[in-house]
Amino acid sequence: MERTEEVTHLATTLMDAIKQSLLKIGLSEHIVKEIDPFIFLLFIIGIAFISHLIIRLFFVDVVKRILKMKEIKLLSIIMQKSVLEKMSYMVMPLIIIVLMPYTMDPHSKFLHIVDKICWLYFVVMLADVLNALLTTFFGSVAERASLRNRPMKGFLQLLQVILVFVTLIILISILLDKSPINLITGLGAFAAVLMLVFKDSILGFVAGVLLSQNDMIRIGDWIEINSMNVNGTVLDISLNTVKVQNFDNTYVTVPPYTLISQTFTNWRGMSESGGRRISRSFDIDIDSIVFCTDKYLEEMKGIELLKEYITKKQADKEMDHIYNTDHPAGLVDGSIETNMGLFRAYMSIYLQQHHYTNNSLTLMVRTLAPSVNGFPLQVYCFCTNKNWTSYESIQAEIMEHFVATLPLFGLHAFQQASGRDYINSGLFQQRASEDKN
Repeated sequence: MERTEEVTHLATTLMDAIKQSLLKIGLSEHIVKEIDPFIFLLFIIGIAFISHLIIRLFFVDVVKRILKMKEIKLLSIIMQKSVLEKMSYMVMPLIIIVLMPYTMDPHSKFLHIVDKICWLYFVVMLADVLNALLTTFFGSVAERASLRNRPMKGFLQLLQVILVFVTLIILISILLDKSPINLITGLGAFAAVLMLVFKDSILGFVAGVLLSQNDMIRIGDWIEINSMNVNGTVLDISLNTVKVQNFDNTYVTVPPYTLISQTFTNWRGMSESGGRRISRSFDIDIDSIVFCTDKYLEEMKGIELLKEYITKKQADKEMDHIYNTDHPAGLVDGSIETNMGLFRAYMSIYLQQHHYTNNSLTLMVRTLAPSVNGFPLQVYCFCTNKNWTSYESIQAEIMEHFVATLPLFGLHAFQQASGRDYINSGLFQQRASEDKN
């Protein structure tokens, strides 16, 4: 009580001194009395502004001194986002709100208007400070290794939407002199409209929670959505959109909820694994598959990769030890019964010795169900180089080598007859006819 009286006495003394100065300048008492409220206001604004500068300089100087002694990442981000400067602006309206009642009639309309303006300014600055703190916090959290590629931006945007909504409610309540709770209750009638307006944001938030909780997508992932022509790298994840750069350098934005409601492929597992899968097949002409003779096997020993393999298989056969799989000597899955079995063995040995195949992952050469096009022979292994360009080159090299090696085993790949085949057939018949004549 005593402090209140001292403040009031000090304010009255200062204002009296200002009035006397204005009267000495030549202003009449009537004019001085009319502009009393404005003089009070300017005087208090001056005090508030000086207080703001002192507090701002003090806090900023203290933080700078701390950062000089020790680098604290969070404080550095706070300084970069000017959070302390924004907080110092909140002091001004509070000082004005506290001092104004001591200098004029508490029931004055002018005081009521100034009070409203100060509270509006305070709420806006408080919202700005909270927004800066949210941005700072999420920026710091997002840099952690475990959360770096998570869709944190969507959570930040949702909290910012809530902050804006709450701020607007409070501002309206101040302007209308109504309780914020009463306003929120009154908004119940507009709930359907609000749900419609924020439908995408709500769905985006739900999708963001599910995507993050299940670790379904991260920034930098290669995803593929066939139904939406999406096949590329995730660049950004926000509340309402997922931005993807396709491999043709086009950009596609997809609603996050699409990744929950539709099927998509995330190739992260391949990127983090020990290899990228190669699964290719070609058809062998069934008529070219024959049994291996002793003479044929001796000739095939001339192929360096098969020499040791054929020798050990022949020894096993003489001892009546027939192994289809899990050979104790570590021989690859294949056989010397047919030229196709021998070719399968050659392919397996070639893949095992290739510089860019991962032997710790599944590696095999298998036959698929025969069809009208022949006997499919499939290569199934994993390439250690996962770069798209290099992977395609290595895969092509392997398959080209196998196709070019087929004739050495007396095998032929099946392919549909083309115009060239018919032309060659016609020339053959013509030459045959000429030879008869």
